[in-house]
Amino acid sequence: MRTSGNYLLDTNIIIAFYDKDPNVLKEIAKAKIYVPSIVIGELWFGAEKSGKKLSNQRQIEAFVDQVSVLPVTETTSKHYGVIKNALKQKGKPVPENDMWIAAIALEYDLVLVTRDRHFSYVPSVKLVAW
Repeated sequence: MRTSGNYLLDTNIIIAFYDKDPNVLKEIAKAKIYVPSIVIGELWFGAEKSGKKLSNQRQIEAFVDQVSVLPVTETTSKHYGVIKNALKQKGKPVPENDMWIAAIALEYDLVLVTRDRHFSYVPSVKLVAW
């Protein structure tokens, strides 16, 4: 599935969206966005440990109803293996979840929207920060 020219959102961008960051709101309004299932898991983890658990859970459910969530597939797993090996050889550690997120970006040929600089270590991933 090719979706070139579209965007895959990292967790920090969705949190900025929740916080009504004007730049993120502007960009999301004009973009076709996708969200990795891993990011949804990170949001659920945040909700579970939050003092506003129920409110955050409702926010996640409403968000998921409005976006396309991309699952991990066998192809994602192949990209993950390549990414992890390349980063290990470079000596550039990246959190496990972020390697999976990058793998989904590669699989679907999406631009990864993030504010995390460590994604720049991942070969071939197209990045933008909103």
